Amino acid sequence: MLLLWAHWPERRDRLVALHFNHRLRGRASDADARFCAQLCTALGVRFEQGAWRRATRAKVSEAAARAAREKFFAQRLAKLGAKLLWVAHHQDDVAETMLMRLARGSGTAGLAAPRPVSAGATVGCTKLRPLLGLKKAELTAALETVGAKWREDRTNAEGQFFRNRVRLSVLPTWTEAAGRDVAGGVALSRERLQEDDEALETWLAQLAPLHRGKLDLEKLRGYPLAIWRRAVHRWLLAVPVETDLSRVGFEQLLAAVRRGVNTRFSLGRRDFAVVHAGKLMLQRAKSR
Repeated sequence: MLLLWAHWPERRDRLVALHFNHRLRGRASDADARFCAQLCTALGVRFEQGAWRRATRAKVSEAAARAAREKFFAQRLAKLGAKLLWVAHHQDDVAETMLMRLARGSGTAGLAAPRPVSAGATVGCTKLRPLLGLKKAELTAALETVGAKWREDRTNAEGQFFRNRVRLSVLPTWTEAAGRDVAGGVALSRERLQEDDEALETWLAQLAPLHRGKLDLEKLRGYPLAIWRRAVHRWLLAVPVETDLSRVGFEQLLAAVRRGVNTRFSLGRRDFAVVHAGKLMLQRAKSR
């Protein structure tokens, strides 16, 4: 926010700072909110905050906390009619995210995150990350140089969450073993993966195999497995399907689709993926 305020003086009156209090650290969480409110008051920036009313001090998942925060952002952004959300992810976040997603077998789309520009992100508008080229140490050094203060989340130094364990244990060991700038190398890999992901997206868009909920398998014949995988993913997202399809289940569906023979594949309690006449389509079970 300090950078936006300094470099965008003609639009300072249009800036709005959003703060979400997860209420997971007691007084420290409330102190964070007060600090942000006071900073915005000093800069003349509009400040809006929300709080997680269901939060307790019991162990919660990172995913649940993120979902609550994103919901708050989406609601406020919609009310404001805002088109851009600026966030301060930095280069260290890129390395942590890639390691976490490698552990769960993500493809190019997942490994290319976080991206500098995420159009149509989960919050309903474009999300911008202008600091991905800088490490946290560089950012804190710059703040110290100009005498700016900030809040430090003490749980960053604890191992409760997976991301923290990666940050505290894995990255330092990896950097020492490599003897080089690991975070910088990972950031470069992220850029290359984004290029590959965008190329695959463009290729699939040119083929245009999906139409009115049906996937035309003939348009995919002769193309690499990566295109088939992406096309089936798009089909699942495009049809109103309720599924608990596992990773293994998806691979089985993908194999059946590539064979192209007439088949009926269960997607859960109600829905079926049906391959017929060279098309993949959705079929719902008849209700009793």
